[in-house]
Amino acid sequence: MITMTQTHKKRLGIVLLIVLGISTTVALALTAFNENMLYFFSPTQIVAGEAPTDRMIRIGGMVKKDSLQRASDSLQVTFDVTDYAHTIPVEYTGILPDLFREEQGIVAIGQMQADGRFVAKEVLAKHDENYMPPEVADALKTAQTP
Repeated sequence: MITMTQTHKKRLGIVLLIVLGISTTVALALTAFNENMLYFFSPTQIVAGEAPTDRMIRIGGMVKKDSLQRASDSLQVTFDVTDYAHTIPVEYTGILPDLFREEQGIVAIGQMQADGRFVAKEVLAKHDENYMPPEVADALKTAQTP
């Protein structure tokens, strides 16, 4: 039979406290990481109901031609984002990027509303003619294939 001395009990207690501390730290870090992740959704996925309405997400696609509307008395703009299969109305208040144009790829960060609108907190436009975020390019290719 093995008996534990006072020194062994003290060491075991210290090891258990260290393991508990590390476990708590890892759990908190993973929780924070998961809460701050921004998942990407295409308009087709949003229409299919895959996008959550209770958290921030990213949507991407092309700005639909003739959909951009600017409020005359504020910085509020509305436009439609499409992947050529489905279209989502986007509402944004702020200054749009210089490269923002209709029929151009964008990614918007914000939250879906119950009525189907997407309220953006940030709008990102592509950097040059040759660049398109990979998620947007993949979503457009997927939507165009029958």
